[in-house]
Amino acid sequence: MCGIVGSISHSNVVPELLDGLSNIEYRGYDSAGISVQTEGGISTVKQTGKLQALRDLLSQQLISGHAGIGHTRWATHGEPNTRNAHPHTNDHVAVVHNGIIENHHELRQWLSAEGFIFQSQTDTEVIPHLISYYYSRCNDPDQALNQALERLQGPLP
Repeated sequence: MCGIVGSISHSNVVPELLDGLSNIEYRGYDSAGISVQTEGGISTVKQTGKLQALRDLLSQQLISGHAGIGHTRWATHGEPNTRNAHPHTNDHVAVVHNGIIENHHELRQWLSAEGFIFQSQTDTEVIPHLISYYYSRCNDPDQALNQALERLQGPLP
């Protein structure tokens, strides 16, 4: 079963995200990842296998920031690999998601025709692209998020 953690802090959130993911390891998963808002944008590190593999990777790819999200994934759409691990991101948005987006094929085709490039086989990856699509038209993050959510179909939390 998947798990989601998030943190906003005055200090580096990476240790907090890893601790949070450690607390939900018992749920089972096949990959883990984090995205952190850094001074240069969004930095994402993902890895298949156990959380220790992500920790090892993060010891080589040092990232730091004051806001971030983390996820442990149990594959439902796409095989368990690093490309399909969460978070899914683009230049401006990072997303983790538990659930199923029933209309992801339709949205993927439409967004691809709009010029968005997909890196994974997951249904979740449509979310950051959909938010970015609407944000480019309204320049309002709340409105873009609401418009994106209106397009998603399925049992969303």
